[in-house]
Amino acid sequence: MSQTVTSSTMLRRQIGRKFEALRKSAGLTMEQAAERLDRARATLHRIESGAESVRFRKPDVEQMLRLYHASPEDAEVLLAMTAATRENKNWWHDYIGSGLPRWFQLYVGLEASAASIRQYEAELIPGLLQTRAYAEQVFRLPGGFGNHQDRAEHERALEARAQRQRLLTRFAPPQLDLMINEAVLRRVAGSPAIMNEQLRQIIKAAELPNVTLRIVPFSAGLHAGAMSGAFSILDFPRDSNGEALEPTITYLEAPTGAVYLDKPHETEVYNAIWSEMAGCALDEQESRDLIEHVEQEYRYA
Repeated sequence: MSQTVTSSTMLRRQIGRKFEALRKSAGLTMEQAAERLDRARATLHRIESGAESVRFRKPDVEQMLRLYHASPEDAEVLLAMTAATRENKNWWHDYIGSGLPRWFQLYVGLEASAASIRQYEAELIPGLLQTRAYAEQVFRLPGGFGNHQDRAEHERALEARAQRQRLLTRFAPPQLDLMINEAVLRRVAGSPAIMNEQLRQIIKAAELPNVTLRIVPFSAGLHAGAMSGAFSILDFPRDSNGEALEPTITYLEAPTGAVYLDKPHETEVYNAIWSEMAGCALDEQESRDLIEHVEQEYRYA
């Protein structure tokens, strides 16, 4: 990975998989391991799932390694990896619970670690492209990030959104491929002036070398995205052997939480949806032409 900012979430998930493999190799269920370690099963589940809330104390790590009969090589690797989590702090940690909901923390970390992101949006401008004024309108809705009645938290949510957007212009940014429903362009958030600014921002973002943007027009008729709703597919960097550091993850979001799909058959379904939609979306130039046309409508509204 190119930047230390991308490492914490993936590092924790790799630690979790290693501990899970050692536990299973030792012939222990999660319940048995939790009992022998005198810990709650939920704690072990958080460790094995790579939760960022876990704090790895060296004595606790050593206790797990002994119980799992880890080899000296595995023990050395896991002690080094868990020590690294104590040294790394990602920007979003300062916003969790105040500006970013806790359930969104995992996605922000995965997004920062991804090599490529494919995203379909059916209702809203993608968060990575939203202007401050547009995001303000979104965050005021029930179910928007933060307490929409608390001005301080509302401001923190806007700050966090701006921090996320730096992802696209950092060193070695991910490839972002977007497909957006035409309705998103035409649904007014706040005022025509806000939408005019927002569409100009989309046009500017689409000029980045790592961003592609295509519109699914009304003329496409019924398409697979009508069944799926919004989703994001994240692919991750590969190691020196060509193996992905993380399996492909499909992310689905709701107002109170999110679903992460990483089983091969789930990935296959969403890849098929993406491919079907790509076949009915406008190409990049046609998409830009449509965005510019709608932008002019807002300009003179």
